Amino acid sequence: MYVWSKQLVMALLGIFLLLLGLFLLQGPEEASSGLKVHTTQWMSLNYAGLVIWVFVWMIDQARVRGKNVWLWLVPFLLAPLPTLMLFVLFLQRRVKA
Repeated sequence: MYVWSKQLVMALLGIFLLLLGLFLLQGPEEASSGLKVHTTQWMSLNYAGLVIWVFVWMIDQARVRGKNVWLWLVPFLLAPLPTLMLFVLFLQRRVKA
């Protein structure tokens, strides 16, 4: 957890939201993609493996800190990167005694 700083997470979240907005404004293009089917399947398989690995890491981090990670499952499945960043910020909150 020491690798992630709040400034880095906030900057990455901002960049993600900016790129998401640009993507939504562009809309679909008429040209077909040049990717082959097996390349797309390979990329999808790697992405799914990475998502599972990161969620296991989230489970481990939540277990160490005594937090509930299962509340984060649905947002993580919909948008893994921003959910991971928000989860890291959630774990770095100062606990008031």
